Amino acid sequence: MKLHNLKAPEGSTRAPKRKGRGTGSGNGTTAGRGMNGQNSRSGGGVRLGFEGGQMPLYRRLPKRGFTNIWKKEMIGVNVSALNIFEDGATVTVDMMESKGLANGITHGVKILGNGTLEKKITVQAQKFSKTAIEKIEAAGGKAEVI
Repeated sequence: MKLHNLKAPEGSTRAPKRKGRGTGSGNGTTAGRGMNGQNSRSGGGVRLGFEGGQMPLYRRLPKRGFTNIWKKEMIGVNVSALNIFEDGATVTVDMMESKGLANGITHGVKILGNGTLEKKITVQAQKFSKTAIEKIEAAGGKAEVI
């Protein structure tokens, strides 16, 4: 059997109703919309969220806070996670992403100072915490801001 041989079983599909095609069709003149009123007119009906003049739900609920549209989403990577790299390596953001330390990077990576670092590595990232810089330099490495 091939895709071009497939057919729907008999009786499973129906022809669409052809509205407004004469009185003999059973759906002529008003085309099933009734005689008068807002919904019988073209473009009729109410907008999304309209509740007949009652204060809509989205306006009744209290509003809290705001969203900062200039916020930079940084992904945090702890110093202890950098021990997976070999001694003397230059660790870039791409390397961290390929090892699964920083997934879904949007604006950058920030190296945080949680844990200990036993390797002498050069780390390149967008941001560093003070403790992270201290721990990287104490291990003999370097912290470079991109």
